[in-house]
Amino acid sequence: MKRRFLLPALMTLCLSASGAMAQGAPAAPATPAACPALLNHTVDRLQDEKPQNLCQYAGRVVLVVNTASFCGFTPQYEALEALQRRYADRGLVVLGFPSNDFAQETGSNQQIADFCENTFGVRFPMFVKTTVTGPQAHPLFRELAQRTGQPPKWNFHKYLIGRDGQVVKAYPSVQRPDGPVITTEIERLLAVKK
Repeated sequence: MKRRFLLPALMTLCLSASGAMAQGAPAAPATPAACPALLNHTVDRLQDEKPQNLCQYAGRVVLVVNTASFCGFTPQYEALEALQRRYADRGLVVLGFPSNDFAQETGSNQQIADFCENTFGVRFPMFVKTTVTGPQAHPLFRELAQRTGQPPKWNFHKYLIGRDGQVVKAYPSVQRPDGPVITTEIERLLAVKK
């Protein structure tokens, strides 16, 4: 008797599920836990100012850098791009955030994009000009500063985030992104499986 009532219910459930699949509905909704809170931000891409959710980088090792075009550390763009190329297939992504907080990034977003691409061949993800210090800092940078105890003191301050979305280290501008201090930590984090 129980089977007689159970069978129509199961058939209805299966038909509903197959109908949803036929219509292209996702099999299961994404869980909020899939995106670490630290990466749960939307920022406009530099080249076209289209919104990008940083959750797309969940599960990767992330190097966040505030950048500027007219700084003594600007040549670090080349080293950042080299890092991206060297480790991208293993799970690293470099994220660049131009900022005029230190009065060395005065151009428009398009001018910054052109400069980065034409001068240093930058291909890693870059975002629109962003406030990275003080009370008006973007929430991502406020969280990074709070978690590490180190807000950016100058351009090319770097934050390294593990695959689990937890901040691991903060590095000052003078620390070269391709130097052994940072690359050793990147390699260690890349070895950690998701």
